[in-house]
Amino acid sequence: MEDLSVYLKPTYYIDYDTPSVSKLSKKIVASHSEEKARAIFNFVRDKIPYTPYSPFYLPEHYPASRTLERGEGFCVQKAVLLAALTRAHGIPARLVFADIRNYSVPPKLWNMMKTDIFAFHGYNELYIDGRWIKVTPTFDTGMCQRLNLKLVEFDGHNPAIFHSNDLNGRLHIEYINDHGHFADLPFETVVNGFRSAYTEDMIKRWMESSLQPGKV
Repeated sequence: MEDLSVYLKPTYYIDYDTPSVSKLSKKIVASHSEEKARAIFNFVRDKIPYTPYSPFYLPEHYPASRTLERGEGFCVQKAVLLAALTRAHGIPARLVFADIRNYSVPPKLWNMMKTDIFAFHGYNELYIDGRWIKVTPTFDTGMCQRLNLKLVEFDGHNPAIFHSNDLNGRLHIEYINDHGHFADLPFETVVNGFRSAYTEDMIKRWMESSLQPGKV
Protein backbone atom coordinates (compact mmCIF):
# COMPACT_ATOMS: atom_id res chain seq x y z
CA MET A 1 0.00 0.00 0.00
CA GLU A 2 1.28 3.46 -0.89
CA ASP A 3 2.58 5.57 2.00
CA LEU A 4 0.55 8.77 1.82
CA SER A 5 2.16 10.55 4.77
CA VAL A 6 4.57 12.51 2.57
CA TYR A 7 1.55 14.01 0.78
CA LEU A 8 0.13 15.34 4.04
CA LYS A 9 3.14 17.18 5.48
CA PRO A 10 3.66 20.95 5.48
CA THR A 11 6.74 22.24 3.65
CA TYR A 12 8.36 25.60 2.93
CA TYR A 13 6.11 25.95 -0.11
CA ILE A 14 3.05 23.96 0.99
CA ASP A 15 2.97 25.94 4.22
CA TYR A 16 -0.43 25.23 5.69
CA ASP A 17 1.12 25.61 9.15
CA THR A 18 1.47 29.38 8.64
CA PRO A 19 -1.19 31.57 10.32
CA SER A 20 -2.79 32.90 7.13
CA VAL A 21 -3.21 29.52 5.44
CA SER A 22 -4.23 27.80 8.68
CA LYS A 23 -6.87 30.47 9.36
CA LEU A 24 -8.29 30.15 5.86
CA SER A 25 -8.38 26.36 6.03
CA LYS A 26 -10.51 26.54 9.18
CA LYS A 27 -13.10 28.62 7.31
CA ILE A 28 -13.60 25.89 4.74
CA VAL A 29 -15.92 23.52 6.56
CA ALA A 30 -17.58 20.45 5.09
CA SER A 31 -18.46 17.03 6.45
CA HIS A 32 -16.87 14.80 3.80
CA SER A 33 -13.51 14.84 2.02
CA GLU A 34 -15.22 15.17 -1.35
CA GLU A 35 -17.13 18.27 -0.23
CA LYS A 36 -14.03 19.79 1.34
CA ALA A 37 -11.98 19.16 -1.79
CA ARG A 38 -14.65 20.73 -3.98
CA ALA A 39 -14.95 23.80 -1.73
CA ILE A 40 -11.18 24.25 -1.66
CA PHE A 41 -10.92 23.80 -5.43
CA ASN A 42 -13.60 26.44 -6.02
CA PHE A 43 -11.87 28.86 -3.65
CA VAL A 44 -8.47 28.54 -5.31
CA ARG A 45 -9.97 28.64 -8.80
CA ASP A 46 -12.07 31.77 -8.30
CA LYS A 47 -10.82 33.69 -5.26
CA ILE A 48 -7.22 33.61 -6.46
CA PRO A 49 -7.57 34.90 -10.05
CA TYR A 50 -5.20 33.56 -12.67
CA THR A 51 -2.43 35.82 -13.89
CA PRO A 52 0.58 34.71 -15.94
CA TYR A 53 2.33 37.93 -14.95
CA SER A 54 3.03 36.93 -11.36
CA PRO A 55 6.70 36.89 -10.24
CA PHE A 56 8.17 33.43 -10.75
CA TYR A 57 11.97 33.44 -10.54
CA LEU A 58 12.66 33.21 -6.77
CA PRO A 59 11.68 30.55 -4.20
CA GLU A 60 9.78 33.13 -2.16
CA HIS A 61 7.36 33.64 -5.05
CA TYR A 62 5.81 30.20 -4.49
CA PRO A 63 4.75 29.50 -0.86
CA ALA A 64 1.00 29.14 -0.47
CA SER A 65 0.95 31.93 2.11
CA ARG A 66 2.58 34.35 -0.35
CA THR A 67 0.09 33.51 -3.08
CA LEU A 68 -2.73 34.04 -0.61
CA GLU A 69 -1.21 37.40 0.32
CA ARG A 70 -0.89 38.47 -3.35
CA GLY A 71 -4.42 37.32 -4.07
CA GLU A 72 -3.52 36.06 -7.54
CA GLY A 73 -1.10 33.69 -9.23
CA PHE A 74 -0.31 31.47 -12.18
CA CYS A 75 -0.85 27.73 -12.43
CA VAL A 76 2.07 26.52 -10.29
CA GLN A 77 1.38 29.00 -7.50
CA LYS A 78 -2.32 28.13 -7.43
CA ALA A 79 -1.52 24.40 -7.39
CA VAL A 80 0.76 24.88 -4.38
CA LEU A 81 -2.02 26.74 -2.56
CA LEU A 82 -4.53 24.00 -3.38
CA ALA A 83 -2.11 21.39 -2.03
CA ALA A 84 -1.66 23.36 1.19
CA LEU A 85 -5.38 23.78 1.84
CA THR A 86 -6.28 20.18 1.06
CA ARG A 87 -3.44 18.80 3.18
CA ALA A 88 -4.62 21.01 6.03
CA HIS A 89 -7.89 19.07 5.87
CA GLY A 90 -6.18 15.68 5.82
CA ILE A 91 -6.58 15.14 2.09
CA PRO A 92 -3.34 13.84 0.50
CA ALA A 93 -2.25 16.14 -2.32
CA ARG A 94 0.68 16.34 -4.69
CA LEU A 95 1.87 18.53 -7.54
CA VAL A 96 1.85 17.43 -11.17
CA PHE A 97 3.60 19.08 -14.12
CA ALA A 98 3.08 18.88 -17.85
CA ASP A 99 3.87 20.88 -20.96
CA ILE A 100 0.69 22.02 -22.67
CA ARG A 101 -0.20 23.73 -25.93
CA ASN A 102 -2.71 26.57 -25.69
CA TYR A 103 -4.33 27.10 -29.08
CA SER A 104 -5.99 30.34 -28.00
CA VAL A 105 -3.31 32.44 -26.32
CA PRO A 106 -4.68 35.99 -25.82
CA PRO A 107 -2.79 38.72 -27.76
CA LYS A 108 -1.30 40.38 -24.66
CA LEU A 109 0.10 37.08 -23.42
CA TRP A 110 1.30 36.12 -26.90
CA ASN A 111 3.28 39.36 -27.08
CA MET A 112 5.11 38.28 -23.94
CA MET A 113 5.60 34.59 -24.77
CA LYS A 114 5.83 34.40 -28.58
CA THR A 115 4.80 30.73 -28.29
CA ASP A 116 1.72 28.64 -27.57
CA ILE A 117 3.66 26.11 -25.48
CA PHE A 118 3.35 26.49 -21.72
CA ALA A 119 6.22 24.57 -20.11
CA PHE A 120 5.78 22.96 -16.70
CA HIS A 121 2.10 23.78 -16.30
CA GLY A 122 1.34 22.96 -12.68
CA TYR A 123 -1.75 21.25 -11.37
CA ASN A 124 -2.68 18.70 -8.70
CA GLU A 125 -3.57 15.15 -7.83
CA LEU A 126 -5.79 14.61 -4.78
CA TYR A 127 -6.20 11.24 -3.07
CA ILE A 128 -9.94 10.69 -2.69
CA ASP A 129 -11.94 7.46 -2.58
CA GLY A 130 -8.75 5.40 -2.66
CA ARG A 131 -7.37 6.86 -5.89
CA TRP A 132 -5.48 9.85 -7.23
CA ILE A 133 -7.65 12.37 -9.07
CA LYS A 134 -6.21 15.08 -11.34
CA VAL A 135 -7.58 18.60 -10.83
CA THR A 136 -6.69 21.94 -12.40
CA PRO A 137 -7.78 25.08 -10.49
CA THR A 138 -5.93 27.43 -12.84
CA PHE A 139 -8.45 29.47 -14.83
CA ASP A 140 -10.98 31.44 -12.77
CA THR A 141 -14.62 31.92 -13.73
CA GLY A 142 -14.15 35.57 -14.67
CA MET A 143 -11.34 34.77 -17.09
CA CYS A 144 -13.31 31.94 -18.68
CA GLN A 145 -16.26 34.25 -19.22
CA ARG A 146 -14.07 36.96 -20.78
CA LEU A 147 -12.33 34.54 -23.15
CA ASN A 148 -15.29 32.23 -23.86
CA LEU A 149 -13.57 29.21 -22.33
CA LYS A 150 -15.14 26.16 -20.73
CA LEU A 151 -14.90 26.42 -16.95
CA VAL A 152 -13.15 23.49 -15.25
CA GLU A 153 -15.54 22.22 -12.58
CA PHE A 154 -14.71 19.63 -9.90
CA ASP A 155 -17.43 17.46 -8.36
CA GLY A 156 -15.19 16.02 -5.65
CA HIS A 157 -14.98 12.61 -7.32
CA ASN A 158 -13.88 12.83 -10.95
CA PRO A 159 -10.88 14.34 -12.77
CA ALA A 160 -11.18 18.03 -13.59
CA ILE A 161 -8.52 19.20 -16.03
CA PHE A 162 -8.42 21.62 -18.96
CA HIS A 163 -10.94 21.06 -21.73
CA SER A 164 -9.57 20.34 -25.19
CA ASN A 165 -12.04 22.77 -26.81
CA ASP A 166 -13.50 26.16 -25.93
CA LEU A 167 -17.20 27.10 -25.88
CA ASN A 168 -17.13 27.68 -29.64
CA GLY A 169 -15.71 24.21 -30.30
CA ARG A 170 -12.29 25.53 -31.23
CA LEU A 171 -9.15 23.77 -30.03
CA HIS A 172 -8.01 25.07 -26.67
CA ILE A 173 -5.62 22.93 -24.59
CA GLU A 174 -3.51 19.91 -25.54
CA TYR A 175 -1.36 18.05 -22.99
CA ILE A 176 1.87 17.22 -24.81
CA ASN A 177 4.50 16.14 -22.25
CA ASP A 178 4.14 14.78 -18.72
CA HIS A 179 6.82 15.64 -16.14
CA GLY A 180 5.44 13.47 -13.35
CA HIS A 181 4.23 14.13 -9.81
CA PHE A 182 6.00 15.52 -6.74
CA ALA A 183 5.33 15.67 -3.00
CA ASP A 184 6.72 19.21 -2.87
CA LEU A 185 7.48 21.97 -5.35
CA PRO A 186 10.72 21.09 -7.21
CA PHE A 187 11.63 24.76 -7.60
CA GLU A 188 14.92 24.32 -9.43
CA THR A 189 13.44 21.76 -11.81
CA VAL A 190 10.49 23.99 -12.68
CA VAL A 191 12.44 27.22 -13.14
CA ASN A 192 15.18 25.46 -15.10
CA GLY A 193 12.39 23.95 -17.20
CA PHE A 194 11.12 27.45 -17.93
CA ARG A 195 14.60 28.61 -18.90
CA SER A 196 15.16 25.59 -21.15
CA ALA A 197 11.82 25.92 -22.92
CA TYR A 198 11.80 29.67 -23.45
CA THR A 199 14.22 32.15 -24.98
CA GLU A 200 16.23 34.55 -22.84
CA ASP A 201 14.21 37.41 -24.31
CA MET A 202 10.95 35.75 -23.27
CA ILE A 203 12.22 35.17 -19.72
CA LYS A 204 13.26 38.82 -19.58
CA ARG A 205 9.82 39.94 -20.78
CA TRP A 206 8.19 37.67 -18.19
CA MET A 207 10.30 39.12 -15.39
CA GLU A 208 9.50 42.66 -16.53
CA SER A 209 5.78 41.91 -16.83
CA SER A 210 5.71 40.66 -13.24
CA LEU A 211 6.41 44.24 -12.18
CA GLN A 212 3.24 45.34 -13.96
CA PRO A 213 0.71 42.54 -13.33
CA GLY A 214 -2.72 42.50 -14.91
CA LYS A 215 -5.43 40.38 -16.43
CA VAL A 216 -4.82 38.02 -19.32
